[in-house]
Amino acid sequence: MSDTKPLPHIVIYTDGACKGNPGPGGWGAVLRSGGHEKHLHGGAEHTTNNRMEISAVIHALRALKQTSSVELWTDSQYVQKGVTEWLEGWKKRGWKTASKDPVKNADLWQELDALIPDHQISWHWVRGHNGHPGNELADLLANKGVEEFLP
Repeated sequence: MSDTKPLPHIVIYTDGACKGNPGPGGWGAVLRSGGHEKHLHGGAEHTTNNRMEISAVIHALRALKQTSSVELWTDSQYVQKGVTEWLEGWKKRGWKTASKDPVKNADLWQELDALIPDHQISWHWVRGHNGHPGNELADLLANKGVEEFLP
């Protein structure tokens, strides 16, 4: 008989936003576990939407206090496919794409890659701006992040 406890189950919704691309940007994340919910947001003065999408995931995973079973929802196919389809190849090729170009946002991909082994993560894509409550809340938080960097 095993005395290992089941991992805490966390549902995370993430989103990024940018006013101009590049321009002021924000990221948002909603973390839910049991009856608890935590909202995170932040941003940058000059960034891209893709950087904010990855940043949302990084900040959400960094906020976890222990190894967890994570159900992660993003409306970014760039993030979802980046992790589930492209990441291993990028690493094998020394952070180059299949066409031998440097991977865009490699600094953030490497940061995210270092966080992934700490958790059991299932990656899910949800269509953005389609009425999904978790995604809509993450979008609201991402836009709150943008507003903090608008003139």
